[in-house]
Amino acid sequence: MRRPLALTLALALGLVLTTAGCARTQGAGYYWQSLTGHAELMWRARPIDDWLDDPHTPDALRQRLALAKRMRAFAVTALDLPDNASYHRYADLGRRAAVYNVVAAPALSLKLQTWCFPVAGCVGYRGYYHEGDAQTFARSLDPQLEVAVYPVPAYSTLGWMNWAGGDPLLNTFIQYPEGELARLVFHELAHQVLYVKGDTAFNESFATAVERLGVQRWLAEASTPAARAEYLAFDQRRQSFRRLSGQLRSRLQAIYDDPALNDATKTERKHAAMAGFRHDYAQLKAFWGGYAAYDPWVARVNNALLGSQGAYDQYVPAFEALFAAQGHDFARFYDAVRALAERPAAERLAALQALTPAPR
Repeated sequence: MRRPLALTLALALGLVLTTAGCARTQGAGYYWQSLTGHAELMWRARPIDDWLDDPHTPDALRQRLALAKRMRAFAVTALDLPDNASYHRYADLGRRAAVYNVVAAPALSLKLQTWCFPVAGCVGYRGYYHEGDAQTFARSLDPQLEVAVYPVPAYSTLGWMNWAGGDPLLNTFIQYPEGELARLVFHELAHQVLYVKGDTAFNESFATAVERLGVQRWLAEASTPAARAEYLAFDQRRQSFRRLSGQLRSRLQAIYDDPALNDATKTERKHAAMAGFRHDYAQLKAFWGGYAAYDPWVARVNNALLGSQGAYDQYVPAFEALFAAQGHDFARFYDAVRALAERPAAERLAALQALTPAPR
């Protein structure tokens, strides 16, 4: 449903460390697909200006690349995001996703299984460049786990590959609506501002806050009334769905954490909560007039998908509050976040919780 920080330089170069209990998942094949997959992506990328000057470039693509070029400049001048090689090139991969992520969680927990890498630390997903490889790995996991495979349109190499041309724009997202395209570019660039090894919720919540704040400024200062209206309708549906799925996560977390319940009762209440979520979603969908973009996610919702989604939402309100406290100044905001990132994990968590506004 959303893109995560799917792979990092560590994965792209195949520099994978094993964790206890998952050594069997690491091998030369995984190293090789990581290396060759990223190498192919980089090889296919050409400078945006080359595409714009090429008479064979379709007009629709030409317009989107010109728009993305303006967004990239805006990211630097208005959002203080890095001015580097990333997103100055474009690649057509000839497929619908940059990578495919595998996530897994126990039947009575939202805590994702993790895999560890030298640069990224321990993260709750495994990325593959070919869907078949992702599905094969998913089938190899413990059958007692709830597993999901989903397409990811973009990933960040955290700035480590800027010497080689940086992260390119891709066909997997270039035709997104204007506001969505801006959000994605701003999100991935935010990962190059700051990345805390092994803290997925911190990293993704920070990048999600930057994308939301950034797209608000883009639409207000550099866009058109039509694009603003399109984004407003899209974002209202997304926020409504996120609230609904967030309520499900809260219900399930309360069930799983209740020491008075045995596993059989937890399972029964879990199924009831899932059924209630699908009922509420059907009502929301009817209110939208049949808008069905979330149908596939709802059809296969499980602990793994919910746990993955939660990393993007968890601390966003806290980061938005911190941005406001810094006078809505992006440079000051990034400095404050860097200072927060340097604190021990427990202190970091306590500070984010203190920043989080009380529920209305």
